[in-house]
Amino acid sequence: MSGPSAVLTGTKRRAAKNALERAMRLLFSICGFIAIAFVLLITVYLIISGLPAIREVGLTDFLFGTRWASTDKTDPAYGILPFILTSIYGTAGAILIGVPIGFLTAVFLSKVAPPRVAAVIRPAVDLLAGIPSVVYGLVGMMVLLPAIRKTFDIAAGDSLLAAIIVLAVMILPSIISVSETALNAVPREYEEASLALGATKEETWFRVSVPAARSGIAAAVVLGVGRALGEAMAVIMVSGNAPNMPSLFESVRFLTTAVASEMSYSSGLQRQALFSIALVLYLFILLINAALNYFLKRNALG
Repeated sequence: MSGPSAVLTGTKRRAAKNALERAMRLLFSICGFIAIAFVLLITVYLIISGLPAIREVGLTDFLFGTRWASTDKTDPAYGILPFILTSIYGTAGAILIGVPIGFLTAVFLSKVAPPRVAAVIRPAVDLLAGIPSVVYGLVGMMVLLPAIRKTFDIAAGDSLLAAIIVLAVMILPSIISVSETALNAVPREYEEASLALGATKEETWFRVSVPAARSGIAAAVVLGVGRALGEAMAVIMVSGNAPNMPSLFESVRFLTTAVASEMSYSSGLQRQALFSIALVLYLFILLINAALNYFLKRNALG
């Protein structure tokens, strides 16, 4: 009796295990479909809400127009070229400042820092990630703007330069954390083989470990770009929020701040134009992600 009973018990356990695996597989599939559904829903909603203004204003006038006067009752204008260029310049400037600092900090934490030093720096980086955007903007207003005004002897400190500096600081946590994780994931054997062949530690880090972790580092850069492009609150507090063509020491307006500053009181064509701006910003993010996927696949095939 013990033999058949044991077999029956084992069969029941396997059946229960298989049922649990099927249930978990179904749950994971449902979660994946929900995520895809949200992306599709946002995409469709932005297209439906944003296209009417583009059709009425005209694609060329909307994308390449240099005048934005959505509240002008006599001669309204909906050109967003200043917002596009400001977002591109601001994001590029933040990346040029933030990526080298974040990347070298990640290398330091992963390869150089003693455990006690790393134990102090990592919580500080995590704290930077948890600070609300409005706090960054407030510190920028109280500290950065007066410093820019005094240093460059200009009338007001709220400018594209201030926004670039604030964004560069805000993207540091994402770049540092993801890059460090990617560097730590490189097999130790790679570095040991490089050192055994006579390479120095620095050569090993930058010629072996970094290339092996390039996909993770690229993902960190994309996260930084997305954070810089999508930030609104801190930027609106230090950039001046004026619809000017981008200049380093003048007040400017980003795509995100254009939507945030006017959505509360907008209506009619003005509101539709703001959704069109959101659609343009959304397409920017999609293009960046597509470029990253192409880059990673090309490197994987190479």
